[in-house]
Amino acid sequence: MEYLKAFLVGGAICALVQILLDKTTLMPGRVMVILVCTGAILGALGIYEPFAKWAGAGAGVPLTGFGNALFKGVKEAIDKEGFIGIFKGGFTASAVGVSAALVFSYIASWIFKPKMKS
Repeated sequence: MEYLKAFLVGGAICALVQILLDKTTLMPGRVMVILVCTGAILGALGIYEPFAKWAGAGAGVPLTGFGNALFKGVKEAIDKEGFIGIFKGGFTASAVGVSAALVFSYIASWIFKPKMKS
């Protein structure tokens, strides 16, 4: 049942984002920033954490989950280290995910032939 819930929640988030991309003139980069900021704001308001516990990976994998992870990392770092935690926390919390994205996208560029859109 957890897999089904994660699939449905993650699919609903992705479907909403696809509708946003199709029905507005927003560029994909801006939509990604909106998702990350939404996750961070919902995390700061205490809404995203209970939602993520209920939805599982369906809420943790999309970019809203990344924004929430950044917020949690910054919050923990501020509690431990004070003001400098504002700058360190997000990097510490997201280092593995960002590193994996860089490594796998680099490997994918070897396998596939990347080219600019025309």
